[in-house]
Amino acid sequence: MLLRFLCLVLSLFLSLPAVAQDSSAAPETEIAADIPAWQPDPEHNVILEEISSAIGDSALNNIEHAEQVFCYQIADKPENYTGYTLDGMAIVGFCGIINQDLQTLIKSELMMNPENILFDVTENCVIRPQIMLRFIRGIDSTDVLLSSPCHALAVFYGGKISAFNAKPAAQIIDAVIEPLLKNKVPFASPALFNQLMPVGVAQTEEQKALIEKKNEPVRNWQQEQQKIKASTAGWNKLKAN
Repeated sequence: MLLRFLCLVLSLFLSLPAVAQDSSAAPETEIAADIPAWQPDPEHNVILEEISSAIGDSALNNIEHAEQVFCYQIADKPENYTGYTLDGMAIVGFCGIINQDLQTLIKSELMMNPENILFDVTENCVIRPQIMLRFIRGIDSTDVLLSSPCHALAVFYGGKISAFNAKPAAQIIDAVIEPLLKNKVPFASPALFNQLMPVGVAQTEEQKALIEKKNEPVRNWQQEQQKIKASTAGWNKLKAN
């Protein structure tokens, strides 16, 4: 069963064309294709309580509702390193944009399956970072590190690190990491190519329609808050003397 699963993961990548070597175009490259033969276990459809309680609601929300997931190859930062960093580690390369199918696979097997994480067992090994998956929602993000050969899963958010022993998922982690690293390209800052839009300005009618749809729950929440403020005195109201 495991061998069949690993073959499915590897076939995900082997059918892909090579990633373009132009670093400026790399952020547009999507890694992973359809996984018709793999389906998540219906019993493993919620991120494990031990993980969710450790990382907190905000970090969890980014993972569960990510609008984009970027993959970076990372390494321990050498002494006197002056290059780009991510969570205090050196960025070695960009390994693509993870599509929804692969996101589902990673979350299902590495965050929802209790057989793949050991919460009360430590290993006599040093975590060596391999790839970092950045789950982005709006302008907030949660980073998930996959380590090998000391197999671990670590979540970075708000300056806090939560690490978990993923030794039972060693073969799965390796099967995910290997093709991602094969598709990596040299990292170049997207800011240098004017690829960042921190103010979130819609450029087309389609984007405007998408923003309108996305903002509906936000507007409803704001309207409800206005009603509450109008009817009650808030704890943080200041009285003028």
